[in-house]
Amino acid sequence: MSAEPPGDVDEAARFHALLKDFEGRPAASGGRAKDVVNAAMIRHWCEAMGDTNPAYTGPDAIAPPTMLQAWTMGGLSGHSDRSSAYDELFALLDGAGCTSVVATDCEQEYLRPLRPGDAVTFDAVIESVSPRKTTKLGTGHFVTTRMDVRANGKPAGTHRFRILKFAPTRRAAPKPPAAARRPRPVINRDNQGFWDGVRTHTLLIQRCTACGTLRFPWLPGCHACASPDWDTVEASGAGTVFSYVVMHHPPFPAFDPPYAVALVELAEGVRIISNVTGVSYDKVRIGLPVRLEFLRVDEDLELPVFRGGEC
Repeated sequence: MSAEPPGDVDEAARFHALLKDFEGRPAASGGRAKDVVNAAMIRHWCEAMGDTNPAYTGPDAIAPPTMLQAWTMGGLSGHSDRSSAYDELFALLDGAGCTSVVATDCEQEYLRPLRPGDAVTFDAVIESVSPRKTTKLGTGHFVTTRMDVRANGKPAGTHRFRILKFAPTRRAAPKPPAAARRPRPVINRDNQGFWDGVRTHTLLIQRCTACGTLRFPWLPGCHACASPDWDTVEASGAGTVFSYVVMHHPPFPAFDPPYAVALVELAEGVRIISNVTGVSYDKVRIGLPVRLEFLRVDEDLELPVFRGGEC
């Protein structure tokens, strides 16, 4: 097999026929979740998602439906239930040069709610392998697996997961312009007031005048009561790092990786995405106290950022 995906039409068709032979073969058989559905995982999920739906707490709690895949994941140690057919399919694609992989989308169907104490089992099948596709990432094949999930032996839902196995397009690394500028924020009638506040070094939070709920980012209506009426409150500037990522790649003009991008929880209870300054990227931690400041990045753009290590 060549190191590149098959080139001519006939060769590509023959290779796709080999791949299609895997359709309908099991990807995992008799899989068992490592843990029963439990309140701790439900709580962690809801806290991470900011989901306060009362259906997910209390003695009659159910698990959020979108957690369907979470109960079947193997974690860092993996699952021992994966079939040899799945590994053979990936080996065939690797041999054709499709050594890179990216998840593209998933579809879920919910048949019954999962509740704490449910024992989750599953089977998975290789549902389809697409003909050769050329994308901006490279040339390869979309592979779709379907997982049928059961709770205490009864059907609970279906999870389809689609990936692209591809040979990366070889591109010369783009050279950033000599004087790269940060991207300009999109300012419209819904967020104009926020950027007006930034220009005066104030961080404004919308407040619904009907129910008092604070909201950020700015929206045209209240997500709690749907009222279109609002005013603003000025943030105190105190906050903590709720979550963060460190950007290493890809490089963007006007940015110098690595750098930390944080989801900051303000003292008022809302959250904002921004950069953390004043500390090295590898010193940023969840719970780090931060304080609002304003950073001028060029002659006509100033942004709210958060300096780490200050209460």
